[in-house]
Amino acid sequence: MLAAEGGMGEFKVHRVRFFNYVPSGIRCVAYNNQSNRLAVSRTDGTVEIYNLSANYFQEKFFPGNESRSTEALCWAKEQRLFSAGLNGEIIEYDLQTLSIKYAMDAFGGPIWSMAASPSGSQLLVGCEDGSVKLFQITPDKIQFERNFDRQKNRILSLSWHPSGTHIAAGSIDYISVFDVKSGSVTHKMHVDRQYMGVSKRKCIIWGVAFLSDGTVVSVDSAGKVQFWDSATGTLVKSHLVANADVQSIAISDQEDSLVVGTAEGTVFHFQLVSVTSNSIEKQWVRTKPFQHHTHDVRTVAHSPTALISGGTDTHLVIRPLMEKVEVKNYDAALRKITFPHRRLISCSKKKQLLLFQFAHHLELWQLGSTVATGRNGDTLPLSKNADHLLHLKAKGPENIICSCISPCGSWMAYSTASRFFLYRLKYERGNISLQRVSKMPAFLHSALQILFSEDSTKLFVASNQGSLHIIRLLDGSFKHLHTFPSLSGTVESMCLLAVSPDGNWLAASGTSAGVHVYSIKLLKLHCTVPAYNFPVTALAIAPNTNNLVIAHSDQQVFEYSIPDKQYTEWSRALQKQGFHHLWLQRDTPITHISFHPKRPMHILLHDAYMFCIIDKSLPLPNDKTLLYNPIPPTNESDVIRRRTAHAFKISKLYKPLLFMDLLDERTLVAVERPLDDIIAQLPPPIKKKKFGT
Repeated sequence: MLAAEGGMGEFKVHRVRFFNYVPSGIRCVAYNNQSNRLAVSRTDGTVEIYNLSANYFQEKFFPGNESRSTEALCWAKEQRLFSAGLNGEIIEYDLQTLSIKYAMDAFGGPIWSMAASPSGSQLLVGCEDGSVKLFQITPDKIQFERNFDRQKNRILSLSWHPSGTHIAAGSIDYISVFDVKSGSVTHKMHVDRQYMGVSKRKCIIWGVAFLSDGTVVSVDSAGKVQFWDSATGTLVKSHLVANADVQSIAISDQEDSLVVGTAEGTVFHFQLVSVTSNSIEKQWVRTKPFQHHTHDVRTVAHSPTALISGGTDTHLVIRPLMEKVEVKNYDAALRKITFPHRRLISCSKKKQLLLFQFAHHLELWQLGSTVATGRNGDTLPLSKNADHLLHLKAKGPENIICSCISPCGSWMAYSTASRFFLYRLKYERGNISLQRVSKMPAFLHSALQILFSEDSTKLFVASNQGSLHIIRLLDGSFKHLHTFPSLSGTVESMCLLAVSPDGNWLAASGTSAGVHVYSIKLLKLHCTVPAYNFPVTALAIAPNTNNLVIAHSDQQVFEYSIPDKQYTEWSRALQKQGFHHLWLQRDTPITHISFHPKRPMHILLHDAYMFCIIDKSLPLPNDKTLLYNPIPPTNESDVIRRRTAHAFKISKLYKPLLFMDLLDERTLVAVERPLDDIIAQLPPPIKKKKFGT
């Protein structure tokens, strides 16, 4: 579909809605208090790390694998991250190189649950065969220590007592309390199978939480949240909260607040409150239900300031606890994170092609065209429809990490965690042929980011060991030109790359804040942009000036002159005045920056909910001006129009926006992914009985 767009200059816009992307459901979340980071695992085995201090930016990810299903995720001492799943393996992740450190079989069949000890030096797993296994966390691995008394059913949930002396394990129909020293059961608490007065066959204990005072809180498939006295093994209090399974539980560090998630998509908040205004006695009270999910809430977490939930509907929901948030700015707003904070789409401008990246395949499309003309805002009929040229299935069980098509449309590359693929594309009379470039060098076994030069003669590859490779592309083959080693002895992975249109400069950014600029001509490091304390979300180098534009997760945008090795005058003026408060309150990161070939003063950028052209020739908006300025009426005098005009031209017409770029000076392409289209492809939610039906 094509439309004309006003207010930012005349553009034809290709509105693309055929990227059939569906995120995987969320299976587990694990919050780390020391680093204020959240680990999220999805049903396809992908693990993502969100930096909650950096405006909830998704700063790292580990690609999934068809043979790995993650059932449990936890942080241990020194911010080490572990997962376990139904293939029976425990995995530790390397947060530096963004790869798997090792996978170890626990020899208990599928693993359903896992918990790190309060000290963070031991790891417990609960297995299909009824065993609870204890592992010691050593500096570089984990070591099996011993088994606890085996139970007759699978162990679905685990929780340590804060002292580290006892654990609670949820199974089917009962909860066991173990003494850690002896490994034997001290109490067994049988859960009533009664559900709304009817006896169900089995009651599954989906979650347990062990409190300092010896209380064990359990959630189960009968819709109950129950409080047990572990010293006597008796039930103290029971709350029926749902007509379906309560699937997850998390408790605050202070043990005065807990959150549970149900299969009906509801999240309930419980708080420990005084029985009367002046009494010391306290009790757990259900305070608020929240309905931010359409499907099951498979997992919850409790940070000091927010309740976090995720499930089948693929959204990560962060709901601030208003009484805990000190500043009423965007930290106080409800967040829903649906899309990855990285690009899944690349574009060949010359051939008007789009390459779409899915977990296990790539799709190549040719955009449609029109011969019609119209006024601003008109929808124009297509004279030629978009064409699906290619469906390339990835080999093996691993998910695709990154992919790219060259600007000329003749090269395509993608990478998984252990293999790198490069293809030559040939177009003859409407047919497309694909030729794989064989014998890739051994050091190119995996890439975190791939980029082609503007003239499509070079390929830049960022490896997960922190090094950057430059490959020259020849007709159907290649030549390795140079490798920039990782800097200062670290192996920090480079996640973002940008190359200058003249082919002279390469900018690379890692997961920490620095951006390094290399001279491609001299094959050496040219400069490092001063470190900034928020991660980089997008970067690009402008034509002619070679100014590097960098966007950070706190919504700051900087412009740095590569030739002069310093921030530009415009960037200094912008920092001095500061951004408009509404700009800083946006809660999705800028994921793409580009430039107009004929208008050197224009910077184009977008996030998921807005597209913006920054015109550096116009004055900057201050907090008194309208940021999202309506287009002034055409009959208004030029004086008034100039007075209200400012540098930021923002359009919210296209959303959610996964990709937007200029194809040429008159044409934009916008790839949208409406949320309703995603929900339509999910399994149906549990039907709720409405009153009177």
